[in-house]
Order: sequence, then structure tokens, then C-alpha cells
Amino acid sequence: MKPISLQLYTVRELAADDFVGVLRKVAGLGYAGVEFGGLRDHDPAEIKKLLDDLGLAVSSLHGPPATEDSLGRIVDYAKLFGVGVLVGGYRRDAWQTLDGIKEAADACQKSAELLGPHGLRQAYHNHWWEMADFDGTLGLEHFLAAAPDVDTQLDVYWASNFGAVDVPAFLGKWASRASTLHVKDGPLVEGEPHTAVGAGKMDIPAVVAAADESVLRWLIVELDHCATDMMQAVADSIDYLTSNGLGRGRT
Repeated sequence: MKPISLQLYTVRELAADDFVGVLRKVAGLGYAGVEFGGLRDHDPAEIKKLLDDLGLAVSSLHGPPATEDSLGRIVDYAKLFGVGVLVGGYRRDAWQTLDGIKEAADACQKSAELLGPHGLRQAYHNHWWEMADFDGTLGLEHFLAAAPDVDTQLDVYWASNFGAVDVPAFLGKWASRASTLHVKDGPLVEGEPHTAVGAGKMDIPAVVAAADESVLRWLIVELDHCATDMMQAVADSIDYLTSNGLGRGRT
């Protein structure tokens, strides 16, 4: 079983008021790690010490693809937090054409080449618009073929494109590139809020089973919006994953 992290975007409203308190609550729920894209003006060294005190690892960093200008800062952050992967997306409008997808792939591949000598990987986090069909091949597949050194941080709910894509089959095909999964659940209806993991229509056990055990490093819970109390959904999500033997919390 892989450790379970929480993407802190899930609790962004709470974190805006009390970032440190949210980290303590997440640790108290048994999560093994967190994933964040920013520290909300907190000193990085102080947050690192707090995470160590709480027994929380950092599963990955979110941010734009690395450039020559941003590389040094990214490497410093990665070293401080013991992170091996930078995860990001690319402009939605680029995914409307194959030329745009090639542009996205080139930017992320360049980032991967910059990060590689520092022992870091570039990964791509998808939404549903990357799963559009282009003459029988999904946009994300075109991207991955054109960016051979870029991993996929597959967002399993968005990857379903509201039920249009067989996510276990897709993940099985690209499992050698999937070192982390964003695990979320919901009704598979565009525009409707998500649910706690296990309370929606995603076949989460089948998705997790499709990953390559030797490649996968983290299961990362992320809920964009939820009709119920978000912190309760966060608690219910880790309870579902651990009680069903799909992942493990902090040991």
C-alpha cells in the first residue's frame, strides 16, 4: 500500500485563515503527507520544521514548469522539503488543437530536462479537457508521447471526463509514467460538487489496482468542491482508503 497525502487546495478556504492549524488537523486525521503549491507567506524553514514535528512528508510540489530563471528556486524548495517531483498544468486553451498540445509538451519536456540533473522529475496534472478525443487518441496521450521524460500525475476523476474514459484502462496503459495519483470522487456530472473518496461513482479500487506498484509513490486526495463539510470529507476519504486496504496513513 502506498502512503496517502492531501492536496491542500482541498482545504484552501480553511488554510487561508489558519495554514498552520490546517496542517495540524491533517496530521491528526492520519495523513502521511501533504502537497502544496505555496506556503501562504510562511517561512519555508519554519513550515519544514512543523511538518517534521507533525510527521508529515511533502509528496510533491505544484507549480509552473521550470524555466532557466525559476530552476534555482524550485531546486532549493525541493531540497528543503525532500521532494522529487514538480507537478504542474498548462493553459487550457492550448488543449484545443494538436499544435497547442505540442506546445504544452515542449514546455514540460524542457522542464523535465532542466530538473533531471538535480534528481527531480516533472509531472503533469490533468483536468477533463486534456481527455478530449483527437481522431481516436486522447489529448493527454498525444502529450505524453511528445514529452517522454514527463510523468503523469493522473487526476483520476477528471481523467474519466465524466464517464467518457475508462480510467483503469487508461492508467494501465500509462502506469510506467504514473508516480502519483490524484484521488477524487463524485457523481460524474459536470458542474456538480465532488464527494468524499468512496462516496461517489468512481471505481477507486479498480483505479488503484491499475497502477504499477513499482512506480506509484503516493495516493493524493484532492477535492475541488464538496456539498458536505470539507474537513469531514477529507477525514472520510482517508478512512475509506485505509479501511479498504488501498493506501496507508502515517505510521
